[in-house]
Amino acid sequence: MKPSPFQITPLLPHLDEELQHKINHKTKPLGALGRLENIAFQIGRIQQTTTPKLNKPMIVVFAGDHGAATHSGISAYPQEVTFQMVLNFLGGGAAINVFCQQNQLDLYVVDTGVNYDFSSPSALMDYKIAKGTQNYLKEPAMTKQQCTDAMSNGVAIVEQMWHKGCNVIGFGEMGIGNTASASLLFHTLTEHSLSDCVGAGTGLDQEGVQRKIQLLQQALDTNGKPKSPLDALQLYGGFEIATMCGAFLKAAEQKMLILVDGFIATASLLVASQMYPHLLEYCLFCHQSEEKGHRLLLQHLNASPLLELQMRLGEGTGVAVCYPIIESAVQFLNHMASFEQAGVHERK
Repeated sequence: MKPSPFQITPLLPHLDEELQHKINHKTKPLGALGRLENIAFQIGRIQQTTTPKLNKPMIVVFAGDHGAATHSGISAYPQEVTFQMVLNFLGGGAAINVFCQQNQLDLYVVDTGVNYDFSSPSALMDYKIAKGTQNYLKEPAMTKQQCTDAMSNGVAIVEQMWHKGCNVIGFGEMGIGNTASASLLFHTLTEHSLSDCVGAGTGLDQEGVQRKIQLLQQALDTNGKPKSPLDALQLYGGFEIATMCGAFLKAAEQKMLILVDGFIATASLLVASQMYPHLLEYCLFCHQSEEKGHRLLLQHLNASPLLELQMRLGEGTGVAVCYPIIESAVQFLNHMASFEQAGVHERK
């Protein structure tokens, strides 16, 4: 069973000339605001207006556990850290809480498949498929139905945000072992070698990274090469990655501005974009993670990240830190005077 089809259309060019004219005739030398001009142009194209607005900006953190993380060598941290960090998010103590509060971003936390029974805290969105995926070292991570259900949950979550009035959304994640899952997705869906795709994750040393590569090769030997992006997601993904995949697609269908975080989020986007390539037109890539494979993955997607701060935390923190830059792009487009308005002579 496949997820319902999405209607993701390419961005229309009919306002391009008017948008570029407005950008070029602000009181500045041509191109002087650099990439802020590119951001403003892209947001205007997505919203099909020369006066774009960022309404009710939100970050959604998807949390889920991985069966393979119970195997020594997949992560430097025990699986219990997933639920402990979810409780930290709900308590307001994590980096993503701090940055969202600083930049006035609404934060939502989703249980997609954490191996823990939460006592129904009202702030937690419950979309649990199961208590973690299966161990892909021995069998596929998910059944086809579980993969479809997780993607459908992502659709439902974005629909809720859309009805709240949100038109700009970023996705983060939490799940011990999910850099390993992202590495497998990157490797199986591109021409990059497994060793190119695997990094230190939560802090493995070089010997630990080599052990991780050996374990992931074992997973590939067990489950084989996927036949499609959806097949790769089912074999090697996590519930948080699959839910995010559906969320990416629905956000593009709703013509929202999508803010992409680090390695795991970009691996989920890779899956979704191979199914619907026009999805990438709705995305801004907020930062380049220090996780080894992220630079190569961004290059594969022909994506140019806005920041490179040596971050590798996940949680959507790269999105939250980058958000003021995106705001600046919209602010200059909407409020900066033109040469004519200011009575300033233009360049001859």
